[in-house]
Amino acid sequence: METLDEKIISRAILERYTSKLMDYLDNDVSIVGGGPAGLVCAYELAKNGVKVALFDKRLTLGGGMWGGAMLFNEIVVQDMGREILDEFDIKYDKYTEGYYTADSIEAVSTLTSKAAKAGARMFNTIEIEDVVLKKIEGSYRVNGLVIGWTTVNMAHLPVDPLVVTSRYVVDATGHDADVATVLTKKAGVKLISPTGGVVGEKPMWAEIGEQSTIEHTKEVYPGLIVAGMAAVAVNGSHRMGPVFGGMLQSGKKAAEIIINGLK
Repeated sequence: METLDEKIISRAILERYTSKLMDYLDNDVSIVGGGPAGLVCAYELAKNGVKVALFDKRLTLGGGMWGGAMLFNEIVVQDMGREILDEFDIKYDKYTEGYYTADSIEAVSTLTSKAAKAGARMFNTIEIEDVVLKKIEGSYRVNGLVIGWTTVNMAHLPVDPLVVTSRYVVDATGHDADVATVLTKKAGVKLISPTGGVVGEKPMWAEIGEQSTIEHTKEVYPGLIVAGMAAVAVNGSHRMGPVFGGMLQSGKKAAEIIINGLK
C-alpha cells in the first residue's frame, strides 16, 4: 500500500478550498439556495458562460425535493416540468394524463451534478447574513452578499462574516425568502410586491401556486431576482406542495432575466 501523509491531505483541502472561494468572491451572479429553482438557475447561467456561485446553508443541496412528500422520495411534475427533466436527462414515468413521477434522489443528484459540470461553483454550509447595497450611477442596487458559516451562526458565536460581490443576486431560499426579508428589514426598501415587502405565502392551491411561481419570478429590486418558493412568499401567492414543474421553470426564467440584464 502506498504511503499517505496526513499533512499533505489537510494542506490539499485547505489550499484548494481557499483558492476556490477566492475565485468566487466576485461573480456575475450569486444564488442563495440550492433547491430545484436555484440549481436550474445555476445550470442555465453557467452553460451560457455566466460566472455564477451558489450558496446553501445546508450540508446537502436540493432543498425540499430530497424528501418528496412526507419522506416518500417521489416527486410529481406536469408537462412544463417534464421539459426540464428531459433537458437534464432525468428519468420519469407517466402516471396519468398530464402527471409524471420521478425519483427525487435521482432528480436532485442529477440537477446538482449537471449544474457543477456546466461550470457553476457551489458552496454548502454557508449562510447569508446580509446583502451589499450600494448607490451605483445614482440609484441603489443589491451588489452582493454577506456570508458566514451556518454552524457559527447556529452557535451564536461573535464571528465577523465575509463579503461576496456580484452584479445580480438570486433569492432561491424557499418559504422564508431570506435575502428579500433581510433587504426590507435592514434597508427599509420597497420591493415590487403587493405590499412592498415580503407578503408571505397563502395556503395550498397547487394550480394557482404553480402558475404564480413562474409569474412572480422577477427582479423585485434592482439587482435582486426572486425564484421558486421565495417568489411565492414575496408576492403572497399559494403554496403548491410536492409538484415541481413551477419550481424548475422558475429557475430557468430567473436565468433568462439575468442573461438579458447582463447584455
